[in-house]
Amino acid sequence: MFINISLLFIFILSIYYYYVHYGKKGRLLHLIPGPPSVPIFGNIFLFSVSAVEQWKLLCTLCDKYYPIFKIWGLLVFGVLIRHPDDLEKILTSTKHIEKSRLYNITHAWLGTGLLTSTGVKWQTRRKILTPAFHFNILNQFVDILIKESDCMTRSLKDVGGTVVKDLLPFISEHTLNAICETAMGVSLEKFDEFQHQYRNAIHEIIELIVYRAFRPWLYNDLLFSLSPQGRKQKNLLKILYGFTEKVIAERKLYHERTDNRYLKNVEDNKETEAEDVEIFGIKKKRLAMLDLLIAASRETSLTDLDIREEVDTFMFEGHDTTAAGIMFALLLLAEHKDVQERVRIEVNTVMQENGGKLTMKSLQNLSYLDRCLREALRLYPSVFIISRNTAEDVKLHSYIVPAGTILHLNIYGVHRDPNFWPNPEVFDPDRFLPENIRNRHPYSYLPFSAGPRNCIGQRFGLLELKAMIAPLVHNFYLEPVECLKDIQLKTDIILRPSHPVHMRFIPIKCQ
Repeated sequence: MFINISLLFIFILSIYYYYVHYGKKGRLLHLIPGPPSVPIFGNIFLFSVSAVEQWKLLCTLCDKYYPIFKIWGLLVFGVLIRHPDDLEKILTSTKHIEKSRLYNITHAWLGTGLLTSTGVKWQTRRKILTPAFHFNILNQFVDILIKESDCMTRSLKDVGGTVVKDLLPFISEHTLNAICETAMGVSLEKFDEFQHQYRNAIHEIIELIVYRAFRPWLYNDLLFSLSPQGRKQKNLLKILYGFTEKVIAERKLYHERTDNRYLKNVEDNKETEAEDVEIFGIKKKRLAMLDLLIAASRETSLTDLDIREEVDTFMFEGHDTTAAGIMFALLLLAEHKDVQERVRIEVNTVMQENGGKLTMKSLQNLSYLDRCLREALRLYPSVFIISRNTAEDVKLHSYIVPAGTILHLNIYGVHRDPNFWPNPEVFDPDRFLPENIRNRHPYSYLPFSAGPRNCIGQRFGLLELKAMIAPLVHNFYLEPVECLKDIQLKTDIILRPSHPVHMRFIPIKCQ
């Protein structure tokens, strides 16, 4: 009996394999160039190497088969593209907006929030959350970002003298604080009993997502739940959900006690002060992204679970990507002393004009720092690849990519394409002078994606990068401990170095 069932299974699998590879879809995909493969397993063994070697291999293949190539394994095909014309065709389309199934591994934590939802749900959530990034709301958030950057600077000053820091965990601590307060309206410091647990749980669950991302056999939820990592994830989710649900409940209670007066026209609310104030015996809090969701829940069918999905999504997307962006920007400034000094002069001038403080207006006036950050994001985009499903057959560079194919959009690759960026490896902030931007292909620079599914928080992200970096440059000389050319990158869900990267902060008053 067992033998008969096994033979039937093999027979059905063989038919399906033949259909996938030799049907219309398979024939079209096999026309696209790609690395040599073996029967059945395709390129699986080629990528059975370390994360560092995987990164090197992807970069090599992107150059060798420019501008499009395929990889495959068993029944799954992936097509990688990097030419701006092809990226534009996909990103501007209202059809190819569905994220690929590779993002499904985030569902256990994030559900189907703004990051992975599609159709009516995505459109509805996007409409609800867009006001969170209205100028008036960002103006309120900037106080939080500046406060957190001051905490970061003070932590270095308190050590005294020159400080050497492992950059990514140091920066992540403060970007997590910032997104927690802007997304949820609470400071982690006020939750002593949860703070350490929550911080660790955030970092550990992201590590589990990365672990799972590069092990396709664990994409199956049942198989993963039975693994030691799956059991660990279950415990981490209890901590994360417990914290988020507690904050949501307290925030809703706050609005009930204030008769929902701060939920009316929240994007135009100009009453919010820089500091909390007492109103009818209740402290008025800064508005947060969470407030927009609570306001929407009063008029729609949005549940507490829906609200938690979006808050958790912001916590996931809003601290790790920003921390990586700040890290690479600091490393580039440390290596380019002339650029660093020019940024310092600009920051000092702007701060002197504002009584030694930073404000929204002064951050907007940091035009040279802005160009430096944009150039840093060109060389090291935090989200270096985007993955979509093709909704219908689409012609890309003389090849037809059939519907239902996983399409990988190589942002890192297009940012370093010498056809669009002269001397692409060189750090040159003047690339972003208005006269140099004017004739550039608009889809050759995509640190925040583009089109209908572009990053909703890009203005917030750039604002945070400025707010965090300006005080550091104002107070410290930045010196590299190791050169960027010696730092190896690895495949991950965001762009990361393969090992801890350190920097030397030298107090300016000591010079």
